[in-house]
Amino acid sequence: MMSAILTLAAARDDAQAMHGYDGDHAAERRESKVLQRQLGLGNFLAGVERRAYRMARIATGNQEEALDIVQDAMLKLVEKYGDKPESELGPLFFRILQSRIRDWYRRSTVRNRFRSWLGMADEEDDEDALQLVADPAGKTPDELLALQGSMGALEDALAKLPLRQQQVFLLRAWEGLDVKQTAQVMGCAEGSVKTHYSRALATLRERLGDHYL
Repeated sequence: MMSAILTLAAARDDAQAMHGYDGDHAAERRESKVLQRQLGLGNFLAGVERRAYRMARIATGNQEEALDIVQDAMLKLVEKYGDKPESELGPLFFRILQSRIRDWYRRSTVRNRFRSWLGMADEEDDEDALQLVADPAGKTPDELLALQGSMGALEDALAKLPLRQQQVFLLRAWEGLDVKQTAQVMGCAEGSVKTHYSRALATLRERLGDHYL
């Protein structure tokens, strides 16, 4: 997935560089900027891919749907904001990701209504994708079991939160976005972010008990 997205970014930048050609020195400067931009974009995507997948996985409860959402968000970031500096990519990417998650949620709600009317059950049994995210380096077997139990409990508790509370918590607690950035990503007021986060935190503390991280 990453290689295809970066190839798209490189092709777009090459086309822009050729279109603006006006001399050797100018071309060299443009090429240097393009390479720096591609490097920054590649670093950002490589660093955010697993975290974005985890966020989408918790929201959808479906491994394949989560992968599709993350890939679509990455492609849209490259197409629309690939020329932005690396420092600005985080809020832009998560705004796109949140939009894709909300779109999925709306479509899923409609599909689930039809399933309910038709008496259909969702029989998908996805494997635990958090194993792809957790870093087991340096852990003893007992510590790994405890970590797996804590992460499993946290995923279950997050999945049961209302979508807005769930995503605000993930953006604030796991991604480290501040209140203003989270409000921009979610498209809501800063006061709403504070309310959603406070309620999510209280619910998680109540549900997780000994597993609370």
